Formats: sequence, C-alpha cells, structure tokens
Amino acid sequence: MFNFEPGVKKTIRDIVMYTAIGIVVELILLILAHFFLLPDKIPFDYTIFLGAVAGGFVAVLNFVLMAVTVTKVAGMTDDEKMARKILQGSYSKRMLMQIVWIVIALIAPCFNLVAAILPLLFPTMGIKIRAVLGK
Repeated sequence: MFNFEPGVKKTIRDIVMYTAIGIVVELILLILAHFFLLPDKIPFDYTIFLGAVAGGFVAVLNFVLMAVTVTKVAGMTDDEKMARKILQGSYSKRMLMQIVWIVIALIAPCFNLVAAILPLLFPTMGIKIRAVLGK
C-alpha cells in the first residue's frame, strides 16, 4: 500500500467528506422531489440509496487512484517523459472507469441513474466550493 504524505491523506479525507455531504444532500433532494414534485417519476426505494453510495465509491476511488499515481510519479524526477506517460495513462483509465460505471448504472435496474451519476461531480464541486470560500 502507498504511504501517502500527510497533505495527500488530508485531501483524500476531504474528498470523502465532500462526497458524503453531497450524497446526503442528493438523497434529501430526491426524497423531497419524490414526495412533493414527481412521485410517479422519482422513486423512493433502494435504487436511489444504492446508486448514490456506489456512485460515491466510484468518485472517491477516482481521486484515490489519482493520488496513487501522483505519489508514484512524484519520485520520478529523472524521467519527465515517462512520468507524463504514466499520468496520461492513469487519466485515461480513470475516465474509462467512470464511463463503465455510468453504463452499468444505465443498464442495471438496481441503480437509479441520476442518483448513481451525481456523486461523480461531488469531489470537484467540494473542491471548488472550498476554494471560493477561501479555506
């Protein structure tokens, strides 16, 4: 396992927190939408919970894999070309992972599609909100 620097560990904890907060807000909004707006179109069942949690896992995994790659590449000061190649490969694989997740969420009836895809946005949203707030 990788021995992350304290700053990287803190960032990963922050990403988990942003994602968890986003999932809670998402679930509250979907539940409210079910009861007050579109009860026929927005389900209130296990699919929204399962989709949100699984989507959150994929979102956090994406950032953890990025941290692993950056930590690995940080030690490669002698070969910049190889470091760039590794970063590009990691990016491609992580994007593919997210696309595969979206396809699974689209096909598998156990996931609510909206609830499954929204968590992919939460880490980035959390980072941007935190930057705007100046923390």
